Amino acid sequence: MAGAAALTLESVTFAQTADASTGTPQTGEVTRTISGHLSTGVADFVYLPVEVPRGVNKISVSYSYDKPTVPSGTPGNSCDIGIFDEHGIALGGRGFRGWSGGSRTAFEISNSEATPGYLPGPVGHGTWHIVLGPYQVAPQGLNYQVQVTLTYGAPGPAAPRHFPPQRAKGHGRAWYRGDCHLHTVHSDGKRQPAEVAAGARAAGLDFMVSTDHNTSSAHAVWGEHADSELLIITGEEVTTRNGHWLALGLPPGDWIDWRYRTRDDAFPRFARQVRRGGGLVVPAHMYCAYVASQWKFGFDDADATEVWTGPWTYDDEHAISTWDQKIGEAVRSDGRWIPAMGNSDAHSDPQVIGLPHNVVLADDLRTDAIMDGIRAGRSWIAESAAVELTFAATGNARHAGIGETLTVPADAPVDIRLDVKGVPNGTVRFITDEGQMHQESLNATGEGTVIWRTTASLASYVRAEVRHPMPDGTPGRGNTMGDALLFGPMAALTNPLFLTCTGH
Repeated sequence: MAGAAALTLESVTFAQTADASTGTPQTGEVTRTISGHLSTGVADFVYLPVEVPRGVNKISVSYSYDKPTVPSGTPGNSCDIGIFDEHGIALGGRGFRGWSGGSRTAFEISNSEATPGYLPGPVGHGTWHIVLGPYQVAPQGLNYQVQVTLTYGAPGPAAPRHFPPQRAKGHGRAWYRGDCHLHTVHSDGKRQPAEVAAGARAAGLDFMVSTDHNTSSAHAVWGEHADSELLIITGEEVTTRNGHWLALGLPPGDWIDWRYRTRDDAFPRFARQVRRGGGLVVPAHMYCAYVASQWKFGFDDADATEVWTGPWTYDDEHAISTWDQKIGEAVRSDGRWIPAMGNSDAHSDPQVIGLPHNVVLADDLRTDAIMDGIRAGRSWIAESAAVELTFAATGNARHAGIGETLTVPADAPVDIRLDVKGVPNGTVRFITDEGQMHQESLNATGEGTVIWRTTASLASYVRAEVRHPMPDGTPGRGNTMGDALLFGPMAALTNPLFLTCTGH
């Protein structure tokens, strides 16, 4: 495979399926146990080949590894697991049958059912590969034990597949709310799909995207939980060793490989795969401090980027600054700008589904229309459905909204207007390529209109933020007088609108 460094171990073999003299099919179970040691610096992925004979109707795998004491500040042992079938382990190939990362110690696959995170289907004869992912290894190394059980017999009926519909009952061209980063028991989440769907409805969302880590197994159950009021979109969180990214709007059942680093030059290939299916490539939580989570692949292949993940933290503040810098670079080079997204990344209680979420202007409540709206930057981010806003520029008898461009004479006055509800005592900030250019406070009702006048010669883009008060109740202060940037948590954030001069 052309991807991250891999190590393949010696094959594990099992008895054939029939008695050589009578041809009688073998029945019952056979188990093999494999033990081994992995040293610090081992390859990213360790493959254990398993020779599966004919006549097997179920494969069961369990594993364990030691966790020796390590000095403070030294990573201890952590090891993921998954499996590929007889179609092989080629990067992006047909062999993928499931992944549970470090969230499970055992799984089963048969034609009729599979452990969440894994794909049901025939247990074909040939070489299967159990894959271990030792992403942290203690100085003492990692001792592991894998137990493989094959069950012989006739295959059961095929598992049902209930993919979600691509459309829900919308209102034509309108603003639709959705959380695009959600996890279930099909990866490391604790919620069942039904609970996630119920949480999306309770949050006032019109759509949601399923993004379990490195697997498409949940896709086939979402049809049971979608209805005319909630559009459920299939996706994946692709967790590489150099950062995580969201593959949004995947065709149901599609899977995206994650077994590469930046040095492997494989990311552009899988970004193209997502786009060919009509989906979006979105770097996630780019400054997350967890191992292998910080974004290292750059933004050339990104369609949007997640700048706000879950409750507001310093990581999000840093991500906003990076994103704003990228907007400035795009304006200077007349290049493509990257829209911002905000998602909850909710895994379990008490993490709140829809904190935050995206409000997208789309032609209808359809998967392709939602993807088009996000791709075009016709969206803003809200902490909850209680927050409402509109943001637009008007000048020279012309009008432009979020993600759009207003072209006017260089010195023609342009009015930037924000109408907002739901942020009591909040602070509105207007930010351009020069930085913060206007700040205004809302009253205790959290409802107000803020208007600021500029020109296309002074501002090439304008975006808006609505912040909560500081912990001491003050509105915070900007950098117009050289002060440090001190503001409360984000309540809403818009993508920019752009101003260009006539003739440019």
